[in-house]
Amino acid sequence: MERLDNTKSSAQEPDIVFSKMVSVGKRIYYIDVKKNRKDELFLTITESKKIINEDLPEAIARYEKHKVFIYKEAFDRFSSAFNDAIDYTKANN
Repeated sequence: MERLDNTKSSAQEPDIVFSKMVSVGKRIYYIDVKKNRKDELFLTITESKKIINEDLPEAIARYEKHKVFIYKEAFDRFSSAFNDAIDYTKANN
């Protein structure tokens, strides 16, 4: 999968072994499973948001990224809390 704002070379990034992309409006979310040097798997969730600077004569687009790393020891608790938050939001919206 090609990234819109790939700033690091693949030699610096852990290997992506699984990836899902969710596009919503101006935001793109990447949910990646990566493998580190010890062959351990972990998750990253990246939000990439397109920002257009219209103050300049030529509108210039850039991408602002926010990344969260979730390691295997937190998977169960993170998954449970995330699902609870989604369930609460759906029930109370």
